[in-house]
Amino acid sequence: MLQQILFYAFSALVIAAGAMVITVRNPVYAALSLVVAFFGSAGLWMMLEAEFLAIALVLVYVGAVMVLFLFVVMMLDINIAVLREGFARYVPVAVVFAVLMMVSITLVVGPRHFGLEFVAAPPPADPDYNNTQALGRALFSQYLLPFEAAAVVLLVAIIAAIALTLRHTRQTKAPKPERQVQVQRNDRLRIVKMDAEKNT
Repeated sequence: MLQQILFYAFSALVIAAGAMVITVRNPVYAALSLVVAFFGSAGLWMMLEAEFLAIALVLVYVGAVMVLFLFVVMMLDINIAVLREGFARYVPVAVVFAVLMMVSITLVVGPRHFGLEFVAAPPPADPDYNNTQALGRALFSQYLLPFEAAAVVLLVAIIAAIALTLRHTRQTKAPKPERQVQVQRNDRLRIVKMDAEKNT
């Protein structure tokens, strides 16, 4: 009974915080609502006995990503009025797509296909069970190929983002090692001989 109460409480918290992310006017409040949603998701992970994922969600997303996002939002001082110009024109299309997404999600993960009568609850783990060790063994043995493929995809995405945002202008002063190694002494140093002057 207590487990169901906690599940519904964390689920309601995640849903409410997620709704506030897209409805509040202030981007700082939206970021803080996303932090609350992350905490609720971490609580759900804890109930599923995935402690490592819950701690990683709090430390990585709440402790690093969202803090950086908050600093960026507060430093940029975004003009909300300019961003919301013409926002009402897209509300009908957004409502239609939202209804279609909710119907499709309900059909896929609704009570007709998921539930305790279809998927039994896992047995409780032993006291000496190590969630992090089990996750590491599964990740680097059974799912090694998808893990390596995801790493390559992320590396390509990082390189592509840098290549797309890099703009060469006249003010850009990037070092060119192939030209630096070809420099001779006469190209950088000039000896000038001058006659000595006497103070009068």
